[in-house]
Amino acid sequence: MSTPKRYTITAALPYTNGPVHIGHLAGVYVPADIYARFQRLQGKDVAFVCGSDEHGVPITIKAKKEGITPQQVVDKYHAIIKKSFEDFGITFDNYSRTSAKIHHDTASDFFEKLYKDGKFIEEVTEQLYDAEANQFLADRFIVGTCPKCGFEESYGDQCENCGTSHNATDLINPKSAITGATPTLKETKHWFLPLDQYEPWLKEWIVEGHKKDWKTNVYGQCKSWIDDGLRPRAVTRDLDWGIPVPAPGAEGKVLYVWFDAPIGYISSTKEWAKREGKDWEPYWKDEDTKLLHFIGKDNIVFHCIIFPSMLKADGSYILPNNVPANEFLNLEGNKISTSKNWAVWLHEYLEDFPNQQDVLRYALTANAPETKDNDFTWADFQARNNNELVAIFGNFINRVVVLTHKYYNGVVPAASDFSEVDEQTLKELQAYPAVIESSIERYRFREAQMELMNVARLGNKYLADEEPWKSIKTDEERTKTVMYVALQIASVLAVLSEPFLPFTSEKLKKMLNVSPSAVEGSLAWNDVSLKQELLPTGHTIGKGELLFSKIEDEQIQKQLDKLQASKAMNEAANRTITPQKDTCTFDDFTKLDMRVGTIIEAEKMPKAKKLLVLKVDTGIAIRTIVSGIAESFTAEEIIGKKVTVLVNLAPRALRGVDSEGMILMTETPDGKLVFVNPDTDGVDNGATIN
Repeated sequence: MSTPKRYTITAALPYTNGPVHIGHLAGVYVPADIYARFQRLQGKDVAFVCGSDEHGVPITIKAKKEGITPQQVVDKYHAIIKKSFEDFGITFDNYSRTSAKIHHDTASDFFEKLYKDGKFIEEVTEQLYDAEANQFLADRFIVGTCPKCGFEESYGDQCENCGTSHNATDLINPKSAITGATPTLKETKHWFLPLDQYEPWLKEWIVEGHKKDWKTNVYGQCKSWIDDGLRPRAVTRDLDWGIPVPAPGAEGKVLYVWFDAPIGYISSTKEWAKREGKDWEPYWKDEDTKLLHFIGKDNIVFHCIIFPSMLKADGSYILPNNVPANEFLNLEGNKISTSKNWAVWLHEYLEDFPNQQDVLRYALTANAPETKDNDFTWADFQARNNNELVAIFGNFINRVVVLTHKYYNGVVPAASDFSEVDEQTLKELQAYPAVIESSIERYRFREAQMELMNVARLGNKYLADEEPWKSIKTDEERTKTVMYVALQIASVLAVLSEPFLPFTSEKLKKMLNVSPSAVEGSLAWNDVSLKQELLPTGHTIGKGELLFSKIEDEQIQKQLDKLQASKAMNEAANRTITPQKDTCTFDDFTKLDMRVGTIIEAEKMPKAKKLLVLKVDTGIAIRTIVSGIAESFTAEEIIGKKVTVLVNLAPRALRGVDSEGMILMTETPDGKLVFVNPDTDGVDNGATIN
């Protein structure tokens, strides 16, 4: 593609069944925002759109759990999500919602056109049905074992463990998420997009056309799907929450959320264009527009195969130029989970770290899961802030501003003759925009941000080498030149940091007094490479303030404690306790003869995975006991172990060995066996337990 006339940038529509967390920010929204801000800085025509996905089954599940309506759920979380994005400087040109009338109209019109053009297959098929709930089960209302990886909590449309997409009927041992019942198959009519008909075109467009420019994780997943053979995909569902299907005989059916949701990008663009007095169509139908989808890896198939097939079926839309999907971000070694409250929620982060949005943006970008799943830790977050933002970026700016006010009352001094070091430093500065641009255009945002920090490192090294605090005493003209160059580095940082650290960039520009009214023409991205002088001699800068502050150990420990509290609460909520058995009489209990014993020999039962054969000194005799503990303990580690033995249990033959008692055990919530032992210090074998 030649230089685009405009950019349509989309970010995955978040489900409004809960707030957004750091995984969302790292995987989708910060990378998309960096790219959009960068293009705007270059004067490009950008439409950066998103919106709340309010028709997914998770919405109805959340509503059932909270005892409220789906509309109440989406209204609550739409407001929270939208504010979180605003608070973190995600510069959407429009943030819409799929419950808006303009979206209902756009999605209905899209379906009707394909319906009238004969692009759908209408079929009566058997779908999973919950007789107890008296309803057909949409994909997310079904949980079962993934047919590919064996994960036992896979959803009906996708396995969150391996990322594979499938049909609900492919699941092994499916269960209804509503009642827990085993669903049955029942006939129902639906409309299907025949993806198999688009397979040759998709193979040419993706496998042959985007092998070199799409990320390997995106290309690989798409190729695997195509190589496995595509099948027709239903675009309607039996639900009462969503956009009604505009077709005869479709009463009680809605558009499938993965047909409905990506059309939300189009309706959001329409909403923005209408508000701004623009024409929306060039942003979706002009070949000189570059269309990009920023998503997580779980959405690759939908954005690279299903949605493009929908656009192709319509015939009037452009196709995505790239889909730079990221992998997943974990948290402190565990998968981020909304249901388990194992997450860092954006709105809560700002309560504990007010006005430190850029610290989180920086840490997430530095550790972005661009090529593999990565792990966010609070220790790394603290180190990134203290060792990089404070010690490198903030330290350089603070020294430059303080010295300029101390030596020259805040006025940019006039430079005299440049030394070779000065010339080389200014030359390096002018090269950075192209270096950073190259990384951004290849969606390598970690790399791009690292190059930004190299500008700050360059500034620190320059000051450390030239030592203006010393030369001011012996060579005032040299000091003026050094401070002039240092101020140029500071101004470059103010410009180049804007996509990555927008709040910091704004503060720095105010400190340097480079708002449009202060310096004619203001500073733009390309000025850095074109102009050696960004802050002219005689320009007065503003007063300094700290850009970043050190994060203390106590603040980090508070976050770790909060996570552990969430983990404990979740374990307590999900703990399953074996129900109490039938009541026994005291006489029944007195029949049990439990004694303290010691294991004196142990060996594996031949050809038995779980059994150990033990010799136990019970005080009254040495008994042979066969115990099913071999998966929890080795024979060697339990020799000498004090145990509680039920000694008057009738002998029982197990694999040809008479077992003459039972050792008391219990099981932890994670399935680990442990011995049930009273305090046996100083107690001899054979002592009774009363």
